[in-house]
Amino acid sequence: MTASNLPQKTYFFSLFQQGRQRIVKMVADLRLAIILLLAIALFSVSGTVIEQGESLSFYQKNYPENPALFGFLTWKIILTLGLNNVYSTWWFLSLLVFFGTSLTACTFTRQFSAFKAARNWHFYQQPRQFQKFALSGDVENISLTNVVNALRKRGYKVYQDENSLYARKGIVGRIGPIIVHASILIILGGAIWGILAGFLAQEMVASGSTFEVKNIIEAGPFSKQLIPTDWGIRVNRFWIDYTPNGDIKQFYSDLSVVNNQGEELNRKTIFVNQPLRYDGVTFYQTSWGIAGVKVQVNKGPIFQIPIVPLNTQGKGKIWGTWIPTKPNLSEGISLLVKDLQGTMIIYDNKGDLYSAIRPGMVIDINGVSLEVCELIGSTGLQIKADPGIPLVYTGFGLLMLGVIASYVSHSQVWVLQQENRCYIGGKTNRAHVSFERELVRILDELKSPTMEPQFSKV
Repeated sequence: MTASNLPQKTYFFSLFQQGRQRIVKMVADLRLAIILLLAIALFSVSGTVIEQGESLSFYQKNYPENPALFGFLTWKIILTLGLNNVYSTWWFLSLLVFFGTSLTACTFTRQFSAFKAARNWHFYQQPRQFQKFALSGDVENISLTNVVNALRKRGYKVYQDENSLYARKGIVGRIGPIIVHASILIILGGAIWGILAGFLAQEMVASGSTFEVKNIIEAGPFSKQLIPTDWGIRVNRFWIDYTPNGDIKQFYSDLSVVNNQGEELNRKTIFVNQPLRYDGVTFYQTSWGIAGVKVQVNKGPIFQIPIVPLNTQGKGKIWGTWIPTKPNLSEGISLLVKDLQGTMIIYDNKGDLYSAIRPGMVIDINGVSLEVCELIGSTGLQIKADPGIPLVYTGFGLLMLGVIASYVSHSQVWVLQQENRCYIGGKTNRAHVSFERELVRILDELKSPTMEPQFSKV
């Protein structure tokens, strides 16, 4: 390397350092962090207002082009911008990462510097230095030992250098903002990891059936390892409790976790807000339906016929099916049912109301004896895996601790003894009135005639 190259390399290195400092300063700007936080909040709200993960036909029906909602919001805009899956779009994840980067830069450039400055102390050697304090005073004929005792009695940690003292308390108040920033970063990390590695599925399963998680609605790129392949769920039983007036009180699903050999690994009865959790996957009770009906004709074998939901134009739930009464399927009856309480309505071939029956009852129709043995209910399950939840909960716990710690006042007191006079002054970062009262009480206590000078070593 020649001597002429050294200034050039130094110049480019200096430019690089200046550019890096400008970028860090810009990223660590509090105004930028606030703008990013507001943007995240705005798009999070849009994700709660606009239905997430619905079908194309749903958005075309509810967000038509003419007339457009609010004059601009149509199904095309929703799908183009990814507002139908806000929390998993690349731009929302980018906002989270950018906000986390800004918060990290702010933590290292500001909060750690403030904490480091708070931990370092210095001593005042001139009385004029106490004039800069909003509250200060002096006491005659008092020893440093008396001052030390008065400060320690109020929780101060005292440091001494010959005839000077420095005391502080509430250093945790300087750690609080760092904990808050760290907790927010943990929450962001948990949210991002949950989006990338989690999945969401829905299943409608008839009572008595076994299923594996297949109907996946949303899945992150790293979710494959959480989707169960070596175990499934058996719905042992599904039932509904009704109120005396016929309204649904609660519905339950008795679930068993079974391996590929059919062996039971775990079992739990779930209902709303009481899910089953196994191997990082959570099964929530969300809905219910009627899957089928078991019937018997002329004391023959019992067979199961599926039941399908009928379109009632939003006027309630009704399921219906057609039951053949002749082997060649030339005749049959229609059966309608609205819940699992057991009452069923039967219509004949002409569509006329024939009878209302309950399970176990036998009727004669179309020349046969027909018994409706049992209604088969089906449970609606929402299946979710979110590996980021422990991080989010940990972050919220730390956030509460950090907020509490941030409210602790960091108070500092300096003392200088010259000849027979002690100069005392101090400052705090919050609760200024309380600190001033405390400092006044210390001065009054030291000035009290009953205070006897003490000259033991600190």
